[in-house]
Amino acid sequence: MHIPEPSTPDLPATLPTSDGDWSVDGEDLLLEFIPEPLPFAEPVRAQPETAPPVVVVPTAAPPSLEQIVEAMLFTGSAPLTSDTFCAAVRVPPDVFRLAMDALTRKYKSQNRPYAIQPVGDGFALVVKPAYLKLREKLYGGPRETRLTQPALDTLSLVAYRQPIRKSEVEATRGADSASVLRWLVRLGLIAVTQRGDATQPEVRYGTTPRFLELFQLRSLEDLPQLGEARAI
Repeated sequence: MHIPEPSTPDLPATLPTSDGDWSVDGEDLLLEFIPEPLPFAEPVRAQPETAPPVVVVPTAAPPSLEQIVEAMLFTGSAPLTSDTFCAAVRVPPDVFRLAMDALTRKYKSQNRPYAIQPVGDGFALVVKPAYLKLREKLYGGPRETRLTQPALDTLSLVAYRQPIRKSEVEATRGADSASVLRWLVRLGLIAVTQRGDATQPEVRYGTTPRFLELFQLRSLEDLPQLGEARAI
């Protein structure tokens, strides 16, 4: 059986408006339901930014010559010589001496536990004898090390002829001295006092404040005057 599809009534292409006119596709009717746009808020005007206050940081004053001398005494393992200081700071030797004397007087007036002591051609910071016991409490007493005869011969050469090169030590002793020199450096009895340069690449050795302390010498001038042959 054929069931006919229900017929759909034809809708008008236009819809009547309230005033009786016709409009196409009901545009006027749809416009009635379109809400009016909301009024835009007034734009917020950005306030002009004020520049932050300029903070002037005072620049640090350059260090004085005394401070430079003191820093080099603290950081250097070898005695500080006039040549080393003047080459680094580019001042005449008399200026170095004046700064060293002023620093020495300051240490004495302030009763510092350390003092500046001449060592060979240079100067080194050493702890005053009254405070040596404190070092033993911190690090323990000194370990006894027996120096061999080659070590004593090499140490004597360095003490009396410093600054001295390894080749000069070997020429005098007639034997290889590299290991002996390294051993004395590890013991803190000698140190490199002059670095090599383009003309003379070999370093030079000298004694340390520990050497003076161990042998109870105030300076190298207190070394026994035994003559060159007996010193060796």
